[in-house]
Amino acid sequence: MTTGIPPSAPPKRSRARTLVPLGIAAWLLAEIWLLITVASAAGGLTVLALLVGGAVLGGYVIKRAGRRAFRNLTETLQQQQYGAAGPGAGPQSDSEGNTFTMLGGLLLMVPGLLSDVLGLLCLVPPVRKALGRYAERSLEKRMRAARPGTLGDAFQQARMHQPDGKVVQGEVIRDDRGPQQDERQPRPPLTH
Repeated sequence: MTTGIPPSAPPKRSRARTLVPLGIAAWLLAEIWLLITVASAAGGLTVLALLVGGAVLGGYVIKRAGRRAFRNLTETLQQQQYGAAGPGAGPQSDSEGNTFTMLGGLLLMVPGLLSDVLGLLCLVPPVRKALGRYAERSLEKRMRAARPGTLGDAFQQARMHQPDGKVVQGEVIRDDRGPQQDERQPRPPLTH
């Protein structure tokens, strides 16, 4: 039995799905080659000391950046709760590069010399500011290119992909509250 709809071609594989695994494999090969080269020139204990030192430094950087982020969050919440005491009463502006500071710490913790160099670069303030500006510009560009609408519009339609490749569109509506349940009453515990 035919439906009159021509069979759809299988979806094309995106570039990212092809290039990301190749990039990771190339990165790993470069890390291994560099570790072997440095170990043959300086010795295995030196490479081990570099890797352990990078992991310890990365852990310290992440811990410090996490504390700073938590302190800034606490200050912001207190400021919102009690009101601002003045124009300069908000949290310090040192949280601007916190994301790249944590990324630098994470890269330092990853074993490898290339990742350590990139992690150290993320800790340098001018590099961190430049990366922050670049990320902000690219995010703004993507936001302008996005279709207008709310976040709720993005989840308005649910798509279910069937094994045969067909897409079933629909709208998911779920209301577990009965008409007699009060908003102030605690919800029943989840059983699954």
